Amino acid sequence: MLGNFYKPWEVIQKLESDNSRLFKEGVIADNIDNEEFIWGARLALDPMITFGVQQVPLSEEDGPGLDNEQFDKLARDLEQRELTGHAARDAILQAMAEATQEQWNDWYRRILIKDLRCGVSEKTINNVQKDTIPVFGCMLAHDGAKHPKKITGECYVEYKYDGVRVIAIVQNGSATLHSRNGKLLANFPHIEESLSKPEFEGLVFDGEVMSDDFQSLMKQVHRKEGAQTQDAYLALFDMLTLDEFNAGGTELNAFHRRERMLALDFDSNITVVDATLVDFNTTEGTEQFDAMNKEALDKGYEGLMIKPIHEGYKCKRSHAWLKVKPFIEVTLSVIDVEEGTGRNEGKLGALIVEGEDDGKFFHLNVGSGLTDENREVFWTNKDQLIGQLVEVRADAATKSQDSDDVWSLRFPRFKTFRGFEPGEKL
Repeated sequence: MLGNFYKPWEVIQKLESDNSRLFKEGVIADNIDNEEFIWGARLALDPMITFGVQQVPLSEEDGPGLDNEQFDKLARDLEQRELTGHAARDAILQAMAEATQEQWNDWYRRILIKDLRCGVSEKTINNVQKDTIPVFGCMLAHDGAKHPKKITGECYVEYKYDGVRVIAIVQNGSATLHSRNGKLLANFPHIEESLSKPEFEGLVFDGEVMSDDFQSLMKQVHRKEGAQTQDAYLALFDMLTLDEFNAGGTELNAFHRRERMLALDFDSNITVVDATLVDFNTTEGTEQFDAMNKEALDKGYEGLMIKPIHEGYKCKRSHAWLKVKPFIEVTLSVIDVEEGTGRNEGKLGALIVEGEDDGKFFHLNVGSGLTDENREVFWTNKDQLIGQLVEVRADAATKSQDSDDVWSLRFPRFKTFRGFEPGEKL
């Protein structure tokens, strides 16, 4: 049984010895009152605490031992950017020389690199004792298809591009980039530099890092193969103050937040995404949205974001943001049916459909989108399905692998039969 007499690095070593979540939570529970361990865990796991250092060497020698108060001063000086550049490097090397090898490699160094490397996150500790470690949060969207009644009134509509979500926090004279979960992204120094300006002090920017080469961008994010994406830029779609962010959000509505953001002067690698004001309570507005949805589909965008202009920003999942994936619908004829397998044995597995729609000839199987009731009823009446027209929804039309003249659909799913009314007997 571990107790408060264990040194923090000994706790880390214990946590490294077993990958079981329950084991780790048990070790944390034994040490929840270990003030030195919890203090260091907060420094390491609180994403709002950063030290402005990317490389911290491992120690290869034993020093006499580094006092906890000495390290605390070093950490605070780094956090407040009292120490930067060569001065920061020299101070870190001095601390490393003072610490024992075990003390430095298994504890103090891991705090500075913001990674305890023992399979413990803020969630692990908070599962044992709630609110021990601050949790990083940003605005997340709900699926608009599941909440159609929320799509109403005046909203900003934005195209959703392929990129990497980034929360940029400017404090103590420098910008740090974080993932949506708070993980530091230290791979885009040119973007950090563009935001590290006095006029941006105390602001939090929400956006996506974009690049023409998405694959290289992802490799750079995950530090794979030394990939560099120098053309990467930050596309911003929201902004709030650091005080508002730390408080969990702001009641200031989207219209005024956007106006506040547009008033700032950014470098060329920082841009504000286009937002179209659409009134969903008007026919003109719904037609405008339909046209944008078609464009998103044609250009291969991820979808659309819908943001009511009178809503605030909440650092959690909220109906104030709705994401809508573009889709197409085609009407095709059932030419055959297939029995299902496994749990769908003795039921309809898929409809084989074909036909011409929008100048393209389609031939494909449709098995998704069918309920268990659909599968039973349709299979019982399978002979009546042949020749029926079926509406199929999909993400996009794709060329068939078997023929250049035949098209298929990406992620096709059954929507409905044409000609059958609810309750109609098949």
